Amino acid sequence: MPNYSMIISFSEEDNAYLVSVPDLPGCMADGKTPDEAVKNAKVIIQEWIETANMLGREIPAPSFSVMAI
Repeated sequence: MPNYSMIISFSEEDNAYLVSVPDLPGCMADGKTPDEAVKNAKVIIQEWIETANMLGREIPAPSFSVMAI
């Protein structure tokens, strides 16, 4: 699986860590800890790619930009 950049933030409203994957529209996950959120995001990335393949949609290549919070 390609290594996609992830943005991790904390939501006080949800009391959870949120992960978004900018290269894959709508690809997001959450978790109680940063590690859990990233682990969940990796599963969702794989599912996003599998769904895109099934639907014949283009899968964006990972960008190589670095994002800081």
